[in-house]
Amino acid sequence: MASADQIFLRFDRVGKLFGDVVAVDEVTIDIAPGEFVALVGTSGAGKSTLLKMVNRLEEPDSGAVVLEGRPVADMPAAALRRSIGYVFQQIGLFPHMSVAANIGIGPQLAGTPLASTRIAELLDLVELDGSHAARMPDALSGGQRQRVGLARALAIKPRLLLLDEPFGALDPVTRDALGEKVRRLHDNLGLTSIMVTHDMAEALLLADRVVVMERGRVVADEAPARLLAGSGGPEAQALVEVPRHQARRLADLDG
Repeated sequence: MASADQIFLRFDRVGKLFGDVVAVDEVTIDIAPGEFVALVGTSGAGKSTLLKMVNRLEEPDSGAVVLEGRPVADMPAAALRRSIGYVFQQIGLFPHMSVAANIGIGPQLAGTPLASTRIAELLDLVELDGSHAARMPDALSGGQRQRVGLARALAIKPRLLLLDEPFGALDPVTRDALGEKVRRLHDNLGLTSIMVTHDMAEALLLADRVVVMERGRVVADEAPARLLAGSGGPEAQALVEVPRHQARRLADLDG
């Protein structure tokens, strides 16, 4: 087990029930500062539920989530959420608020409103022109809205970034570009990031570690290169085989 100074976030025997359904089953994971971890698995594997326990959108029925040595259950939920960047598939921009107001909502609620220059910096960070600040969300494309959602998550200067299927509703070209952008931001800003995805290719290309879940349990926890070399067990290899099979079919079509 890693020493305390090597652990940024710990899931310590975490469990969650929804009625009689075991969503998360005694999961223990240690995540080091600066890691980019992908949680993958089929629908219903428990990935999003596990992620939401970090910012207390879900509460564990057993075990504990520990952030920088402190159980998150001991932290006021609102303050905890304002310290963690969170990007999700539905984006969740407020439709009646401008892009600038959406980006600045977290600092505004914390009593430290952002200057227009900082809004411009955040837009530039996610590769949007400063003119977007005055636009309303319904005037943006899906990819632009997701970039605004990412800027909003970064506005609070988080050390931890949670991404819950952040690119699932986007077209393939936008999805690929945003995935690469998130990875660059992770590296450049010194973040610790956890991303939930169904897409094993995305996990292999973006993450330092891939944690595979099945029926609420962790069945594999490997570096991408080890998964590609055959490690991780049958459930993990079944997911790895999907992009491999697609690559073979494309190669056949290409002659």
